[in-house]
Amino acid sequence: MTGKKILVIEDNELNLKLVRTLLEMADYTVLAAGNAEQGIALARDASPDLILMDIQLPGLDGLSATRNIQADPQLSHIPIIAVTSFAMEGDQQKAFDAGCTGYIAKPIDTRNFINQVNTYLESK
Repeated sequence: MTGKKILVIEDNELNLKLVRTLLEMADYTVLAAGNAEQGIALARDASPDLILMDIQLPGLDGLSATRNIQADPQLSHIPIIAVTSFAMEGDQQKAFDAGCTGYIAKPIDTRNFINQVNTYLESK
């Protein structure tokens, strides 16, 4: 078991199920939140090793949530990876400007997803 906790903030149940399944198969502990507010609260309570953040969320969007997390001294050390279907030119830069450490485009490449996650955890 890796012992690593990953918080997935994702409002789409199918996307969440896919990501959860892939992460659990790789022996990660998965925490999940359906919106940014729940995700921020869960991050404070559980102190995950990594956050996978959907950008299109109901209410507070993922970029705003990332800025909030980065501004919180209790949470700012946690790397945040944008996982999003926003794949237009400039979207990746917007994620980095908001404080994301990395960017994974949807649809997720299931063959490489865990390698991508591992890379971000190793560089932490």
